[in-house]
Amino acid sequence: MGVQLQNKMLKKFTSWLMKEKPPEGLPLSDFDRLRFEIKPCDVLLIEGQSRVSDVIRLVTLSPWTHAMLYIGRLREIENPLLRAKLREAYHGDENDQLVIESLLGKGTIVTSLSHYARAHIRICRPDGISYGDRQKVIAYAINNIGLKYNIRQILDLARLLYPWSIMPRRWRSSLFTYNAGEPTHQICSTMIAEAFSSVHFPILPVRKQTADNEIELLQRNPKLITPRHFDYSPFFDIIKYPIYEISEKALYRHLPWADGKVMINDDGTLVKPNKAEEDNSLGEE
Repeated sequence: MGVQLQNKMLKKFTSWLMKEKPPEGLPLSDFDRLRFEIKPCDVLLIEGQSRVSDVIRLVTLSPWTHAMLYIGRLREIENPLLRAKLREAYHGDENDQLVIESLLGKGTIVTSLSHYARAHIRICRPDGISYGDRQKVIAYAINNIGLKYNIRQILDLARLLYPWSIMPRRWRSSLFTYNAGEPTHQICSTMIAEAFSSVHFPILPVRKQTADNEIELLQRNPKLITPRHFDYSPFFDIIKYPIYEISEKALYRHLPWADGKVMINDDGTLVKPNKAEEDNSLGEE
C-alpha cells in the first residue's frame, strides 16, 4: 500500500473519529457572559461529542474530554515575536477571542472561542497566579503551536488502567519510556499541564514526607494530566455562567419551569408527577 493511500485512509479515519455529534438540547450556560468574563490563562474544559471524546470519557471517567487555554485577543499579546507567530497561525480578525488547543488530526492550533459557543464549558482559573507567570504560560502555549497530536499517549493512558504485570511486554505502556521524538507530539491537557509546570504552578501535585518529617510537593508527570484534573485541582477556581443568575433574592423561584411538575428522562420521555413519585419509592426500597 502506497504512502499516499495510507495518508488518505488515515485522514478519513481521523475525520470519522473527530466528527462532532449535534449537541443535545440548548446549552445551560450563558456564552455571552462567559465570553465577557473570561481572562487570559484560564483553562476551559469542554464536554466533547465526538468518538474520540467518547474514548477519553471512558478512559478518564469524566465528562470533560477536552482542555484549552484562553490567551485573549491577538492584539493583546504584548510580546511582538509571539504576536507575529500567532498572526502566522491565525488569519481571523485581531479582535477575535482566541484559545490554544491540541486536536487529533490538526495538532496544536489557535482557534476562535466562538467555535465553542454551543458547547458545555467550564472555566478553571489558576488561583493567585502572578501576572508575569500568566504571560509565561501563554508564551509556552503559543510556542507549541504546530506540534502534532499524540494519539499514542491516549492509548498509553488506557493501558495504565490494567495491571502492569499480566500484560504482554509489547502492550505495556510506553508513557514513561524515553523517546527522542516525543517532544513533537502532545495531547490537549499535556500541553497545558507543561505550560503551568514551567512556572511551577501546581495542578494536582503529589505530597511527600521527607526524612525530617517535612512535607514537600512533587509535580505530577504532565503526561498523566487529563482535563478532569483541572476540575479537581484545589489550585484552580471553578467558574460557571448559567443562563440565569441565582442570587440571594431567590431568583430560582422565578425560573421558567414547565407547567406542573413534569420531569424528563435522559431519553427525552416525560414523567408525570405521580409516576416520578412511584419511581422514587421503588428506588428507596
